[in-house]
Amino acid sequence: MLIIKCLRSLLLGGLCLMSALAAISNARAEPAGQTAVFAGGCFWGVDAVFKHVKGVSGVESGYAGGDAATAHYEQVSNGDTGHAEAVRIHFNPAQVSYQQLLQVFFGVAHDPTQLNRQGPDSGSQYRSAVFYTSAEQQKTAQNTIQRLSAAHIFSAPIVTQIVPLKQFYPAEKYHQNYLALHPNQPYIVINDMPKLEQLRKQFPALYQ
Repeated sequence: MLIIKCLRSLLLGGLCLMSALAAISNARAEPAGQTAVFAGGCFWGVDAVFKHVKGVSGVESGYAGGDAATAHYEQVSNGDTGHAEAVRIHFNPAQVSYQQLLQVFFGVAHDPTQLNRQGPDSGSQYRSAVFYTSAEQQKTAQNTIQRLSAAHIFSAPIVTQIVPLKQFYPAEKYHQNYLALHPNQPYIVINDMPKLEQLRKQFPALYQ
């Protein structure tokens, strides 16, 4: 009986060890989710674009660049809070890289040459900005802008700000997933639906 108990203990210990090793192996094989924060005009359309990118597990509309006390739509809309309408993107780097997200941001989600405006919307709250969360994101964003500028992809200079993210504040509930909930609203039809079509055409491998 003692031998059986010892064998059982060894077996269970071995299984626990194997489970722990498997967990470590899986953690290495599947990198933890990361976040990216971009501002490119009204957050409705930017939110919708990234929700259709493979490897993105979630997108939130919100505010970045200002303080918590003024992170409210009515105040941000005045254009004097320091906030920009932004989106926070949760993504799996094993499926889509930060570089690829930047390509979608510059190529589809907005026009990076428009200063403090985007389409019909004007004001610093609609500015183009990359809010980086690490030195690696900062370097990748800077290199991306340098390459785009050198290749003369746009007819005007890129005015996108590259700044550290201090804090992201989720927007009010009625702003979340706005395009999907209001697909027939004229603003959405005119300004944002074409972005989804461009995403499908320009990045077919990333579209979902």
